Amino acid sequence: MTKVISVFGSAFIVADSEEYKAAYEVGQVLARSGYRVMNGGYDGIMGAVSRGAAEAGGHVIGVTVTQGRQEAERMPNPYLTERIHYETIRERLHHLVDHADGYIVMPGGIGTLQEVGEAWQLLRLDAPSARPLIAYGSFWRSILMPLVTSPYVLPKSAEPVRFAQTPDDVMRHLREFFRS
Repeated sequence: MTKVISVFGSAFIVADSEEYKAAYEVGQVLARSGYRVMNGGYDGIMGAVSRGAAEAGGHVIGVTVTQGRQEAERMPNPYLTERIHYETIRERLHHLVDHADGYIVMPGGIGTLQEVGEAWQLLRLDAPSARPLIAYGSFWRSILMPLVTSPYVLPKSAEPVRFAQTPDDVMRHLREFFRS
């Protein structure tokens, strides 16, 4: 079965930003390598990675939500192949984490931080279902490295965390992790 990679990131970036371009390229390389891409289904990083994957012929899963302002303020991006809809943000978050074979974290804010925490905690507590957690760019490196290297995170708990600066780095980490 084709592996699903959840991509987390900000909904609040514009199409001509470096973050958008990077997410678009990540979506393309994922799709070209045969991965299905899953994200929150809206704009910003989610729209960019969806667009990149869709334009490369990939399968894009958007996990959307009714609760809060998200559904009222935003429409799902037009690049989704499949849409899964939940009533609450918590259900949406759990789907994005529980139904992925790996995670890529692009720049983002509080919601993205919550997704990182949920995914990393699952990896820490559910070791038999090892999955990669790839933090993209210097933004997450500056936030996560102090945790990864601290005495509060055991070295074994830090093992799934990888850092990438380019889409090629992402693919290298995925190949190493899945040995494909």
